[in-house]
This record gives sequence, C-alpha cells and structure tokens, in this order.
Amino acid sequence: MNRLATTFTGLEFENPFVLASAPPTESKRKILRAFEAGWGGVVTKTIGLHHVENVAGPKTIFQRASDVAPYVSRNKRPDTVSHSSWNWELISDQPLDLWLPDLEEIKKTYPTRMLIASIMAGADGDDEMANWQKLARAVVDVGCDAIELNLSCPHMDRKDMGANIANDEDVVRRILKAVKEAVDVPIWVKLTPATSSLVEGAGAAYEAGAASISLCNTFPSLPLMDPETMKFEVEVDGLVTSGGLGGLAILHQALQRVSDISKVYPDGAISGIGGIRGFREAFNFIVHGAGNLQVCTAAMEEKGSGGVGVQLIEELKSDLNDYLERKGHNSIEEFRGLARERIVEHNQVRRKSENYNGGYDIAS
Repeated sequence: MNRLATTFTGLEFENPFVLASAPPTESKRKILRAFEAGWGGVVTKTIGLHHVENVAGPKTIFQRASDVAPYVSRNKRPDTVSHSSWNWELISDQPLDLWLPDLEEIKKTYPTRMLIASIMAGADGDDEMANWQKLARAVVDVGCDAIELNLSCPHMDRKDMGANIANDEDVVRRILKAVKEAVDVPIWVKLTPATSSLVEGAGAAYEAGAASISLCNTFPSLPLMDPETMKFEVEVDGLVTSGGLGGLAILHQALQRVSDISKVYPDGAISGIGGIRGFREAFNFIVHGAGNLQVCTAAMEEKGSGGVGVQLIEELKSDLNDYLERKGHNSIEEFRGLARERIVEHNQVRRKSENYNGGYDIAS
C-alpha cells in the first residue's frame, strides 16, 4: 500500500511533494533529474510569449543567520542556518517553441509523474487573452497534466501581469474563462500573498472554475544594504528593485494565508508553498488545509543535487511515510484541515478575566 499516494484536483500523485515553478524546474535536464529523484510532480518555470531578459548579475541569493552573528546576511559566516532566499529572477527565458518538445519528452519518460505547466500572459485586451489560450493549448497538447496560472510574480514592470493583476477579480475571472475555453485540464491559480483581498481573489478564482489555489509565492521585498560598504547585498551598477522573499522566513505568513482561504472555502483545493524544508513544515500546511505541497528554496540550497533536492525528497517521503504508519493513517487526507476549527477570533481565546470584549466597550 502506498500511503503517500494522493489525489489532488483529480490527478493521481505518487506523493504530495512537488517542485515549485522556479529555477529547480527551469529546464528539461533539471525536471528529468527531479523525477528520477522521486518528486511526485513539478510545476515548470513560468512559460510566456514575451521576450525575457534577466539582470546582469546574481538572480538569487540565500540569506543566513546565527547565534554568534544574529543579523541576516548572504555573507558566509561560521555556524549559520538558512533564513530565506531572495530573488528578482523573471519567468523563463526559454521560448515556447523550445519548451514544447522538452515537455513532450519529459512526459513520455515519466508518464506517471504529474507535469504542471506554469504560464503567464498579460491582461490588457483580447490579444492577451488569446495569448493565455495559445500557451494553454500548446502545453496541454504535448502532455501536461494541469496548468498553473502565474498571477503572483512580484517582479513585473507591466501593470497587467503577475502580482499586479491578482487583486482584480474581474481580470482573474476573464483569464480563467479564456483558459478554460481552450483546454480541459485542472487549472491551478497562483495568487500573490501581498494583498489584503487574498480571500476574495481566491473566491473569484474558485467561482470561475479554478481547480486549486497555489500559495504563497514570494513576498515583495528588498535586499539588505551593508552599513560598511553602503552596497546592497545584491545589486547591478548600485541599483536594485523589488524582489521576492522566500524560504523559512515566510513560513508562518504562508500558513496564515492558507488557513484564511481554507476556513472560508473548506472544500477548495490548495497547493501550499512557502518555507517547506522538511516534514514538520509540510505537516503544518496539511493540517491547515493544503492537499499538495510545493518546494523551492530548500531544493535549491541542497548541495550536490543540481538544485532539485535529491536528498530532500527522500527525507520528505520517508518522514511522511513513517508518520502515517505511526499514527495509523492511510493518507494525508485523514488529518488534512485538522487545525481549521482551532483557528478562531481573538475574543474566542480564554483570557485571565471575563472583562475582555474584543476591543469593544462592555455593555453595562
């Protein structure tokens, strides 16, 4: 019996662990290596139709902290532990016509592994809706099992792309309508966590036919400046712009957002992302409602794996399987969402006295 097997958005995963759309899934070589290592699925680095040109310098850095020198920095110091990743990398610079034969080969080589294509176009007019449809049809025609719509990238100058449009519920509905008219596979919608209307955006996506919400993408952020050199820890010609913070540093915020959506839409599928380095983080996403788990930073940081987390996936599978056996569970579904009802309003948590009234005056 394979206790790790999961059914998510109608797709059969050998295990619930998926490499997120990022550098670990930027090429055929890496994706094949990931499947060889045992990942249940991958979401490709986002594929688009517009020209992509990355910065003339480092695209990703890893930040660390320690008891001895507790400040966060990319600088290598003894006895440090991982704190976060920071990147300002754009979507894939490999054009669609090069991706398509690669995707076809990947799926033929690993037909039982789930291959999800991340795609992105704009939202300004019918031509961009047609671009969403072109991308969707193309990747499904070569065998992709599902599509993830990138409505969350925090690095876009264009105001009709990425995280800039995730707050517009009408745009979310229009994109989903266009894509669903083009293909008949599960559509995952990756939303930005950097909004006060995340739950409303998720609701609009579900209502428009999204099979799942993926979150959290990285949080918009800036790298640190060194007080001695007055240089940012990553910059080009002294300049920097907004990038995305990921890794352990965003774990608790990601769990909050998964919980927020899961409480309002308990029947809605959620693919959890943000700070998963091992079983304990994965477990927390599951008990808050996630039925699928995406990993990025921890896989990138693993030495000697080519950035795809070869040892990590073995540890994740082994630790989850041991937990299921110890607790007598047949699958993660037996404890998924277990924490949901224990997340309450402040006034529902017992106080030292009965005088607390949620910030309102107590009626006389």
